[in-house]
Amino acid sequence: MRQHSKNWYKLDNAGKLYPSITSTRVSTVFRVSATLYDEVNPTLLQIALNNIIERFPYYKVNLKRGLFWYYFEYTRNYPVVEKETFYPCMFMHYKRKKSFPFRVLYFNKKISIEISHSITDGTGVVIFLKSLLVEYFRLIDNKLCLEKDPGIFFSHDPIDQEEAEDAFQKYYQKNIPDPPKLNKAFHLPFKLNSKGEYHIITGIIPTEPLLAAAKKHQVSLTQFLLALYFDTIQDFIHSNHIKLRHPVVMNVPVNLRNLYPSKTMRNFFISITPQIDFRLGTYSFDEILDYIKCYMKMAITRKNISQYIHKNVKNEKSLFVRLTPLFIKNLLMPALYSKYAERNFTSSISNLGQITMPKSIENKIERFEFYPPPSRGNIIKIGVGSYKDKIYISFGSLTKATEIEKIFFRKIRKMNIPVKIETNRE
Repeated sequence: MRQHSKNWYKLDNAGKLYPSITSTRVSTVFRVSATLYDEVNPTLLQIALNNIIERFPYYKVNLKRGLFWYYFEYTRNYPVVEKETFYPCMFMHYKRKKSFPFRVLYFNKKISIEISHSITDGTGVVIFLKSLLVEYFRLIDNKLCLEKDPGIFFSHDPIDQEEAEDAFQKYYQKNIPDPPKLNKAFHLPFKLNSKGEYHIITGIIPTEPLLAAAKKHQVSLTQFLLALYFDTIQDFIHSNHIKLRHPVVMNVPVNLRNLYPSKTMRNFFISITPQIDFRLGTYSFDEILDYIKCYMKMAITRKNISQYIHKNVKNEKSLFVRLTPLFIKNLLMPALYSKYAERNFTSSISNLGQITMPKSIENKIERFEFYPPPSRGNIIKIGVGSYKDKIYISFGSLTKATEIEKIFFRKIRKMNIPVKIETNRE
């Protein structure tokens, strides 16, 4: 067993919120999965997990209650792989004794990691899953020649202490202003599913023509998909003759490791919030794209992002918050989150980007997919991931309504770009 020096970890600035707001509706659990070309061997998967988890000691933890905050405690126990039987991203009992804040699932040819946002973000989970897959394939064929990849940790690699740091605290600046406050956003008027039901609709799209469409408009893929999503909601509002009272606001997570030189494997993202008020009139697709291009150029800078880091860390450092007992935080946080977070967004779109694997095993894996965490306030969300020559756009939904997904994918098909649809809906 690898020698481990640290016995406990504070939750990072973003992670502190999640244990207090977790519920059957707001699970705070998201998924990254890999579909292989061969059936998963659960015995080898368990051995691979046992081997690789020691390389991620900050994930090999149990959640504990302190007087004022939760904290993670390193455990000598090992997580057990499970066969998938329920809807994805469901409520996780990680507050229970000896429970882990993640689960490793398998089903037929698919391996999934579902993880609480209390411990990491999409970047952390992608590295964790890629490292697990490399160890799994090494066990299947120990003659594999695996080249080093910066997004993969081998089980024998030394652990960098920076991986466990709270990067929000590291890059916090004291004397700067908070970002502007958001007002209430338009919410999609759909009825919630029964508890425990989370529907996924995934569109599988060839990368080349979709990237070409984005390039034609001189925008990134994320900007292009974001514009499509705004335009989708605009069409839905018009076709249903909805009388608007609030703007449409998107929650777009930004990976801060692209702006700050951080090696953290914990949460390090900030959500930016592009918004369009369709009460001002009908926007053409080009107008939406122009707005998003300008907005994101201004929003994704260290100066602008530093305001959000400042606000989040300042709130955590306030004497009132620090001295409020945990049981009171648990009572207050869900209502505050609903009022000051979820009500401010219409939906969210999160793009993990292009996922790569070493050449020696990339053709053993068909795809990677990313499912966003379910949310009562934002009942439809989008998770995007790319692998090899395909883009996988997954709508996670807490409603039986499918109008939004249909409009969105029809828009792509109207560009003569093929879309294959898969879903867990009946």
